[in-house]
Amino acid sequence: MANPPPPHGPYPYAPPYGQQPPGPSPHRPAGASPQPPVGPYDPQPGQPAPPPYDPHPYPHPYPHPQPYAADPGCQFCGARPAVQATVRGHQGILVLMRFLSRRGMFCRSCGLATYREMSAKTLWQGWWSPLSVAVTPITLLMNLGPRGRFRRLAAPAGGFGPSLDPGRSLLRRPAALLFLVPMALVVLAVPTLFVLGAFVEGAGIGKAPTLAIGDCVRNEGDWQDQDLEIVDCGAADAEYKVTRRLNTSKDACVGGEMLADTEYSPDRMTISCLAPAR
Repeated sequence: MANPPPPHGPYPYAPPYGQQPPGPSPHRPAGASPQPPVGPYDPQPGQPAPPPYDPHPYPHPYPHPQPYAADPGCQFCGARPAVQATVRGHQGILVLMRFLSRRGMFCRSCGLATYREMSAKTLWQGWWSPLSVAVTPITLLMNLGPRGRFRRLAAPAGGFGPSLDPGRSLLRRPAALLFLVPMALVVLAVPTLFVLGAFVEGAGIGKAPTLAIGDCVRNEGDWQDQDLEIVDCGAADAEYKVTRRLNTSKDACVGGEMLADTEYSPDRMTISCLAPAR
């Protein structure tokens, strides 16, 4: 006796759930093309397809605002307000030189303390080499910029430690006085020399005497560097006597006479003839 065919067709296993075996069925007439299987997320026949998936369904949010960087405080005490500055110093050691600098954030107290300390040391350490005579004044002038910024700051507050003590002002420190005393003497010496020069010139000290015809002189120097002095013609030290002046180019002294320098003439331009007194 023949066995009846299985209900799912000639295949040994049943088709997956939701699939119909090939072949005619009561809902599909014979000869119709088979429909593709319907997945769990596929649209059902007769329904519109869903819109494509958008990985970013919502607009991008604005980035979170970043906090502003905190104002860095003083590098010595952490107090605020502070300002970035560079304080310089200089040392001259015979043929060597050292260029010093201290850079960073300074509050008012620490900045003034650093400026006064380095400038005071420069005033007495910065003059001991030839080039340092020019470098030291430039260094001191460059420190005036940071000094002005420090003085414009408010009093320091909120630090993690005590601020540096500014101490005495620069001009009241012994190191600065060692420099100011010689400089003051140099400044006073310049007008003093002018006054002494005017006094000596007015008194006739060191001035060459004016020779008149008939005067007798003696020469305390040599004839290349004359030092003539007027003496009495009857004196034993009278060496020469003024005989004439060469007022024109045709005038000339006679043989045996010496020529006096022009500084001994009234106009400081005429040569006088000197004949031996004896």
